[in-house]
Order: sequence, then structure tokens, then C-alpha cells
Amino acid sequence: MGLTNQQSIDIRQLLKGRIRHKLSEYSRETTNMPFHVRLLGKERVAIFSFIQSVNTSMGMSIFEQMAVIIAAQHFKRAIRQYKDFNNTVSEDTQVIIQHIMDNLRSGWTIPDKPKEIADILLVAQGGKIKEVKSPRIDLFLESEEGIEYYFDIKTVKENRGKCFGLKRELLEWVAIRGTVNPNPNIFTGLAIPYNPYEPNPYNRWTFQGIFDLPNELKVAEEFWDFLGGENTYDDLLGVFEEVGIELRPEIDEMFKKFEDK
Repeated sequence: MGLTNQQSIDIRQLLKGRIRHKLSEYSRETTNMPFHVRLLGKERVAIFSFIQSVNTSMGMSIFEQMAVIIAAQHFKRAIRQYKDFNNTVSEDTQVIIQHIMDNLRSGWTIPDKPKEIADILLVAQGGKIKEVKSPRIDLFLESEEGIEYYFDIKTVKENRGKCFGLKRELLEWVAIRGTVNPNPNIFTGLAIPYNPYEPNPYNRWTFQGIFDLPNELKVAEEFWDFLGGENTYDDLLGVFEEVGIELRPEIDEMFKKFEDK
């Protein structure tokens, strides 16, 4: 499958618009970095700052928007920043989740997402039901078969302390959904847009012993091809390269004013 012509056009326009906006925005920045400038030079510091800004923007927004553009062709629903989510949870499920987290943290059990989901849903409508803050989902998908996918799109190198919080969040999504439907066909997981260790497998040690990697994590090609079919990841890289070539003169022109005299 891969990207359709229209998807390629839409993603190309998204990227060009965002990069041009960043170029315009950057030209008005007045951040003072005197030590970095004297050590590395104005142009290198300016380029580094711009790359950091683009990287932040891609993590927050661009990857989500691209995911919806791609998934909309293959799923019944594809929504970014999904808010139409329940805000009630059973206290019994909170006890189960705490038990799961304690066992993972101590190393007494290994991650087993299907079992964790089953244990949570078993008590999701029992005990006292209370209100909690309704979560916001980075990417929600519903397949034609009724499978619900809830993704948190994360940066490529999360620290271990934050990983425990992410794990709890994914379990809580199951518990919240279970108060409305005791038997949802549900997937909650993390999406990592690219593999920084390529060509080696993604092997972030911070995820080990916390996440059931085959059932909770989709990285790079696995994630994008899941959304759009085989070759989607490679097609995306091609679109990024084309946009980079097209915008290179504009980027070079903007950074000329930072050249060291």
C-alpha cells in the first residue's frame, strides 16, 4: 500500500507550512547564548536552536497530524488529541493497577498486557465508581472490526522514571474505558515515530521490565506501516527528503545572516 498521492501532497503541505512558520518565527527570536556563540559561532548555534525548535514541534504536533492523514484511509475513525473519553473509574481497578505496578517495579512479574487488561476489566464495573480527570489521547483509532487503539506518541528516549508513569497511564485508560464497556476490544500503547538506533533494533533499556513490548510498543516502520500499510514508512521518508530539498534554499538564505564575520 503505502501513501496515496493525496496523502503525500497533504503531508508535504503540512511540513512546508510548519517549517516556513518556524523560519519566520525564528527570525524574530532574541535568545542570548553568549557562551555557546563564542565557543561554536553564531551560525552553528542558530542552526542548532532551529533544529531543537523543529524537533519539539514534530513531537508535539506534526507526527500526530501525519498519523491522522495516513490512518483516515484505513480506519473507521482516526482522531488526534482525542477528548471524547469517559472520566469515571472503579476503585477496584485502581487497586489492581497499583498491584500490577508494584509487581513490575519489584521485578516479581514480567509485563503481560493481555493479562493486565483482563484483570482490570474483570473489576472495571465493580466497587465504588468515582470521577477522575478525563485523559487526552494523542491518537485514537477505531478499526472496521471495532478494535479501539489508544496511542501516546512519545519521544524516542524516555527516561526510566517517566516510563513507570506512562505504564500506569496506559493501564488507567483501560480501566476508564471499562466502566462504560466491560468488554472493549482495546489496545493502549506507545508509538515511537523513529528508531534512533537504526540499523540495530530499538533497544531502549528503560522500557525493559515495564512494558510488554510486542503488545504495547510500536516503533518507526512498525507504527507507520500499521497506520497505512506496507511501505508507508519508506514513503514518508521520501516525502521528508523532497520537502527538505525544496526548502533548502530558503533555510540557507535565512541562516546567512548568522554567519560569523
